Amino acid sequence: ALVGRRRVAAAAHFGQAHFHAPVRKLPSRLAACETAADDMDLVCHVRGLAIAYRVMQMQRDIESRLVGAGEHKTKVVRRALAQRRPWLLASIIVAVAWWFFEDSHMIPGLFKVVWKGLPLVLLALYAFQRHLGPDGHALTGLLLIAGVSDMFSELQYASAATLMGFSLLLGIWLYARNRRDHTVGSQKVLALVLVIAVPIISWFLLRGEEGRLLATGFSLLLAIMAAMAWTSRFSRYRVGVGAILFVVSDLLLFATLGPILHDNPIALKLVWPLYYAGQLLIATGVVSRLRRDAAA
Repeated sequence: ALVGRRRVAAAAHFGQAHFHAPVRKLPSRLAACETAADDMDLVCHVRGLAIAYRVMQMQRDIESRLVGAGEHKTKVVRRALAQRRPWLLASIIVAVAWWFFEDSHMIPGLFKVVWKGLPLVLLALYAFQRHLGPDGHALTGLLLIAGVSDMFSELQYASAATLMGFSLLLGIWLYARNRRDHTVGSQKVLALVLVIAVPIISWFLLRGEEGRLLATGFSLLLAIMAAMAWTSRFSRYRVGVGAILFVVSDLLLFATLGPILHDNPIALKLVWPLYYAGQLLIATGVVSRLRRDAAA
């Protein structure tokens, strides 16, 4: 209540405003809808700040929950890869480690032989434990033989090429069992270009090198495998691209053996990631399609 001249002032919303109050005295009456004291504005401001603070706090809570949900989703994906696909994860880790340490002289020779073939052997285990029938067994076999071939590549190229040839034949058989129902003209043209161009390119890359004819025959087998993979019912963006990466890695290897890029360190460093990425795409692409077929 407001005190003026020792009596209780009228309520703020009653009567007319008292415009002529004495000096150092509060008015006894105020106009309708006017506040009785200035601290009412302060109360309104405090209430506004409290509401704004609550809104900001709610925004922080929502943001923290969204961030937490994103982190939880990432952890779930990582946990799923580690728990449901441990062989695949192990293969990737070993392959990346090999790429960094393949030129190290501190690693014993026998250990390097096993290490180089281990990524493909782990991919074979990844395919085998999915239990995908005859096609899954074929995929397991071609990956396993390719892994053993990689081990022999550290010892003798001829033996490695022979083993890889068996892996390619198994791949051709797998893709022949899984032909695409409708193949468009562009897919057929690319398959034909692969079969014709890859052996010719290999022949010129190995100009003057011993074993040129055998390497060209191997590249023809590789090109047929890639063409069959490209026109199979498996995903072209995984299996088809993986097979083409496989072809590119071998052509790059031939270039480093021949006069064009002889012992070029950059080209030599690119051979392994292209080869492994191709095999990884082939393995995951075939497994993915066979799993969808089994679930249908």
